[in-house]
Amino acid sequence: MATEALGLPFEATSAAAWMVWILPFAAALIMPAIGKASKNTTGYVAVGFALMSALSAASLLPVTLDASEVHHQITWIDSIGLEAGVLADPLSVIMANVVGWISFLIMIYSTGYMKGDKDITRFWFWMLFFIGSMQIIVLSDNLLQVFIGWEGVGLASYALISFWYRDKKKDHVGVEGRTVLGLLDYYSPTHAGMKAFIMTKVGDVMMIAGMLLIFLFAGTFGFKELMGDFAWAETMSAQGLLVPAFVLLFGGAVGKSAQFPLNEWLLEAMTGPTAVSALIHAATMVKAGVFLVARIGPIVFALGAAGILADQFFEIVAWVGAITALLLATQGMVNPEIKKVLAYSTGSQIGYMMMALGVAGLSQQYVDGYTAGFFHLISHAMFKASLFMAAGSLLHVVGSRFMTDMGGLRKHMKKTYAFMWAAGLGLMGAPFITTGFWSKDAIFAAVFESGSEWAMPLYAIAVLTAVITAFYTTRMIGLVFYGKPSKHIEKMEQEGHHIHEAPLSMWVPYGILAVLTIGVGIIGLSAEEGIHHLFTDFLEHSYGIHMVHHESGESILPGFLQGLNPIALGSSLIAFATGIGLGYVFYIGRWVDATKFVNSNIFFYAIHKTILNRWYLNAIIYWCFVVAPLWLARAVFRYFERTAIDYGMNDGFQKAVGWSARVVQGTQTGVSQSYLFVFGAGLLFVVLILLI
Repeated sequence: MATEALGLPFEATSAAAWMVWILPFAAALIMPAIGKASKNTTGYVAVGFALMSALSAASLLPVTLDASEVHHQITWIDSIGLEAGVLADPLSVIMANVVGWISFLIMIYSTGYMKGDKDITRFWFWMLFFIGSMQIIVLSDNLLQVFIGWEGVGLASYALISFWYRDKKKDHVGVEGRTVLGLLDYYSPTHAGMKAFIMTKVGDVMMIAGMLLIFLFAGTFGFKELMGDFAWAETMSAQGLLVPAFVLLFGGAVGKSAQFPLNEWLLEAMTGPTAVSALIHAATMVKAGVFLVARIGPIVFALGAAGILADQFFEIVAWVGAITALLLATQGMVNPEIKKVLAYSTGSQIGYMMMALGVAGLSQQYVDGYTAGFFHLISHAMFKASLFMAAGSLLHVVGSRFMTDMGGLRKHMKKTYAFMWAAGLGLMGAPFITTGFWSKDAIFAAVFESGSEWAMPLYAIAVLTAVITAFYTTRMIGLVFYGKPSKHIEKMEQEGHHIHEAPLSMWVPYGILAVLTIGVGIIGLSAEEGIHHLFTDFLEHSYGIHMVHHESGESILPGFLQGLNPIALGSSLIAFATGIGLGYVFYIGRWVDATKFVNSNIFFYAIHKTILNRWYLNAIIYWCFVVAPLWLARAVFRYFERTAIDYGMNDGFQKAVGWSARVVQGTQTGVSQSYLFVFGAGLLFVVLILLI
């Protein structure tokens, strides 16, 4: 905690770390009062507090660059010696700045996108509540505090997904009337919000089980304390509980980051306002799972270095990431809704990050995969938030979520067209000029060089996913901006609705992120090397994980590419060229009609239908965990509760009581001689018993 070298008092830096998450909560608390006084003022206050939070995060950057950290604790639950604290190290400070600054830009965007909404105060409250909760996750120094933030972002996500709770048709997702395996594939905001809440809670239950299991043996939730003494891990390992505990923690990450098999909630989450999609479901909340793995992964790897093996944890992380990356990428190729395509893409790209963090633990060179995964988190946050906000502008102008209702918009929305290309190239991994290229290439290299028995199948999945990513991104841009205007647009223009560029407050934020995607991409190799060096020092000083130095032979690559893996680089270039080439043929050049191509062959038709139906995974989940339990509950109600309980036990008991009452009533004759006779008989009976 060498803050003296910065010329800053410890109190100032620790206070800044606390204020990063306290400021958004403070703004959320006062928002209802401000909204009551003046709804027009709420936006300025929300943006102002988001800016102050981001500036607080930025003030911690010198600590990171100095290879230092701020760790400050206060008494929380004294009876069990539990303390609340902030841990501002390179990992959390970089993440806090990603969250803080992208949140700030999205808040600016929201002032235009949500203008005139009658529930704007509620919107600002939940957005600020979300930012504060997310920053708690990032800056907490213990698992219990992380879990509080975890539940906070889950609550905010539920409230914002179902923000338009009146469930108007325009706010639904899916195609009205469309069914899969007999179930309607068309969802309202309230249904989507509940689905997200329940599915993520499955992961949350796993997470809290893993936390409590570790606490039972370690007696602490603190990250620093867990690294202080590995006796708890040795005991858990001996009892076969170490890997299960960390896998349970990873279950929380699977739910929150929409990874297989808990990925289906993310697609329906697009019922929320687009600003919500950009903030929560592209740049921040869905990255919480990746951040958790980045936080606990070095602990697991350090345990392995100490002879306490837990490789199965990293294998599970890598394969869950790989399966999710490919599964969701394929669905992005065929979906007609622009926000759902970006949602599929988000889950897929997070799969890349998980794959990198998993492979890191299966490699001797842990820092390579670790850096690659986190660098991709940073670059993805920029270009995906930009793409979501740009998509919101399209929805705002066109009034439809379907790309088939767009077309030819590059003439009317030139700025959005240029920025979507810039951000889209980042998603595709356009060579040498985008952040996405360098981060994705780093993941390829980390997987290929890991030396793991799973390296080659994981590498093949990573490259295939990159091809598909470039294809569906080109398809999206082609459907929206190229070709002739759709009938929907022609009808709008005939009715006097002029298609125009989004307002300044909307296009500037996503324009900034799109420009950064290219700007940082131009110096991407240097940026990657800087992050690599930073994390090398961080992992060594905080976890005792040392970088392994290898003898490198003479590289065949030109000078500015020295140090890159030529196979990974070649794969990146081929994947990009193949994907964008196929996308151009079908959706920009329109040389081949995609619909006719799919319908020309029974094999292509079947594959297209299967993918469009979400590989039937969503329908199977509904049948197994919604329809079947409800059917069972109704059967129990109809045949047991109503028949056995209501008409059986209850009715029988009622009749028995009635019969007993009539018997007793029959004994009440009102004749004194009868009562004396019964009394005498009873007395005689008692005397006889006593004599016997």
